[in-house]
Amino acid sequence: MMIKVSLHGAEFFAYHGFYPEEQLLGNRFILDIEVEFNPTADMAADEISDTVNYEQLYTIAEQEMGKTRKLLEAVAQSIADRINTDHPYLEKILVELKKLNPPLKGRVAYSSVTVIIDK
Repeated sequence: MMIKVSLHGAEFFAYHGFYPEEQLLGNRFILDIEVEFNPTADMAADEISDTVNYEQLYTIAEQEMGKTRKLLEAVAQSIADRINTDHPYLEKILVELKKLNPPLKGRVAYSSVTVIIDK
């Protein structure tokens, strides 16, 4: 049996971007995280210690989103790496980071980067 735990649509305001103006003005970001693992305990025991606490996933994301970086790839990778370090038993980690209204010539809803760790 495999279990997937997910966060979808976590919103952050942060200062990521290649251009100095982006790091000065900031932007809105949407983050999705999915992790998968083979449980070693019976989920019927109803213990949070037997699963991945999505509050911990959010805390990791919040901390990493607070560190200004030029590339979305670097932000997403740092979130995935921290999750992997804190939860080494995970079989798969997917982090998708969306930058809303990226500064382009035309209207674009969002740009996105996805990092996948698949063991």
